[in-house]
Amino acid sequence: MSPEKLAMLQTLFPFIAILASLGIGGWVITTWLRIKNGYPLDGQWGQALYPKRDDETIERVKLLTQENAGLRAELGSIKDRLQNVERIVTDSGNMLSHEIENLRDRAN
Repeated sequence: MSPEKLAMLQTLFPFIAILASLGIGGWVITTWLRIKNGYPLDGQWGQALYPKRDDETIERVKLLTQENAGLRAELGSIKDRLQNVERIVTDSGNMLSHEIENLRDRAN
């Protein structure tokens, strides 16, 4: 490495170190203030790590759980109906081919 580049890096390094330290220090202070004042912490994608739980949220979760159970039961009954329809459709096609074969046998 040339002496000019080395001298330039030696002059820039303290500024880079100070900027990095200020950035990390600012992040630590911001997080500390959020914890101190009761704000929820954010994760990497902005989701709350420790969301506040109140009565309204708990009740909403209960209602959504009940609705989810009802929808799952309805989906199960729809699957059963679909299986019956599929069985009727496939059996009807099979019986139709047997009837055609019987008619051919009668013609011969």
